Amino acid sequence: MSESTTSPAASPVTAQSEAPLSLTEPPPRTLNLRACLGLWGNLGVSLLLPVAAMYVVLPGRPLAATITAIVVGAVIGSALLGLGAAAGAREGVPAMVLMRGLLGGRMSYLPTVFNLVQCVGWATFEIVVIAEAASRVLDLPRWPFVLAGGLLATLMALRPLAAARILARYAVWAALAAVVYLFVEVVRHPLPEINDYGAVSFWAAVDIVIALPVSWFPLAADYTRHARDGRSALLGTSIGYGAATVAMFTLGALALAAYGAAGLDVVDALLAVPFGIVAVLVLVVVELDEAFANIYSTAVSAQNFAARLDRRLLAGLVGVTATVLALTFDIAAYEPFLFLIGAVFVPLVGVFAVVYFVLPRAGWDVTTHAPARPALLLPWIAGFVAYQLTLPTFFAGTGAGWTAWWTARQEDLGIDPANGWSASLVSLAVAAVLTVAVELPRTRNYRRRVHS
Repeated sequence: MSESTTSPAASPVTAQSEAPLSLTEPPPRTLNLRACLGLWGNLGVSLLLPVAAMYVVLPGRPLAATITAIVVGAVIGSALLGLGAAAGAREGVPAMVLMRGLLGGRMSYLPTVFNLVQCVGWATFEIVVIAEAASRVLDLPRWPFVLAGGLLATLMALRPLAAARILARYAVWAALAAVVYLFVEVVRHPLPEINDYGAVSFWAAVDIVIALPVSWFPLAADYTRHARDGRSALLGTSIGYGAATVAMFTLGALALAAYGAAGLDVVDALLAVPFGIVAVLVLVVVELDEAFANIYSTAVSAQNFAARLDRRLLAGLVGVTATVLALTFDIAAYEPFLFLIGAVFVPLVGVFAVVYFVLPRAGWDVTTHAPARPALLLPWIAGFVAYQLTLPTFFAGTGAGWTAWWTARQEDLGIDPANGWSASLVSLAVAAVLTVAVELPRTRNYRRRVHS
C-alpha cells in the first residue's frame, strides 16, 4: 500500500477524535447519519441561495412553477452530490485522492489544481458575503468582519470534526429556527407573480439549482471519509443539502414576490421583516461553515500532492490568503471564473458516477501508483464543451471574449443562445454516454477474466 493512502477501515476512536493531520493516518469514523444530516444541512443554508433566486424565478408564471424547478434541481444535484459522498465513505479517502481511482495517481493532479483554485476563491467569496451582510445589518465598516470571519473560519478548519459536531448539534437548529421564522413572516405578505426578471425557461432554472449541490462534489469526500458507513454519507449528504437548497431558494423566491426585491436587495427585504435583523444575523454566523469547509478542503486537496503535509499548516496559510484577498480583491469580478471552474466539474461528476457505480470494476486504486487513464479525459472535455455550447459562462469586460467565442460557436452549429436547456444535464449526459463508449473495451476484458 502506498504511504499516501489511508485505510477505509474504521479505526477505534473516541468521541473527541479529530481528522488526521496527514494522509498517512487512517480517518476516524465518527460521523453518523444525524451528524451527516446536520453538517450538510448547515452547508446548504447560505445567504447566496436566496440572493441567487432572482435567476431561478420563472417570470409571468405562478410561483408553484418556480418552486417545482427548485425541487427538481435540488433532487438531481443533491443525488449526484450524495454519490460522491458515499464513495468517499466507502474508500475512506478525500475527494481528490478518490480521483486517483478514476484518472490515475498523477493525472488526479489535474482536477486537484482546479479544486485548489475554486476552493480558495469560494472561501474568499464566503468571507466577503459574511462581512458584507454583517456590516449592512449592523451599519458598521466591513473590514473588521472580514478579519473576524476569516479568523473564525480558519479556526474551524483546524478542528473540522469538532466543528462538524457543533454544526450538527447546535447550529443546525439555530439556522432552522431563523429560516422558519423568515418563511412565516414572508408568506404573510401577498405573493404576486414576478414579471421583471428570472430564468429564460424551466430547465434553465433547474440548471442553476443543480449547480449549487454539484459545486460541492469535489469537496464531499473530504468530510464523508469520516462517516461510519456509505448509507449515512449518501442519505445525510443528499437529504441534508437537498432540503436546505429547497428551503433557501424558495425563501429567496418568496421574498422577491413579497417585496419586489432584486439581487442583493433580497437581504434588505429580509431585514425589513420584524426581528429580521436577528434572523439574518443568525444566518450570517451560520454562513461561516461554508468558508470553513472551503478552507479545510483546500488544505486536504493540497495533500494529494504531498501526503505528509500537516493540514493545520495548510489551513492556516489558506485562511490568511483568503482573508487578505477578501480585504483587497474585487471578488465579484472573479465570480464568473468560479462558475467556469464549477462547469469543469459537472462533466467530471458524470464520468465518475458511471465508472464507479455503473460499470463493473475489480477495485478502486487510490494509491499514488494508480495507473493513468487518459482515455477518460475525452468524455470529461466533451462534457465541458457541451456545457459551454449550451450555456457559455458569462464574462464582462476583459473576459467577454470567452463568452463571445462560444456564442459564435453556437451560431455555427445552429444552437439558439436562448435555448432554455439545462447545461448541467446536457453536460452530464454527454460525459456519461462517452464514458460508457470509452470504457466498453476494458469492461469486456474484465468480464472475460471474471468468467474464465
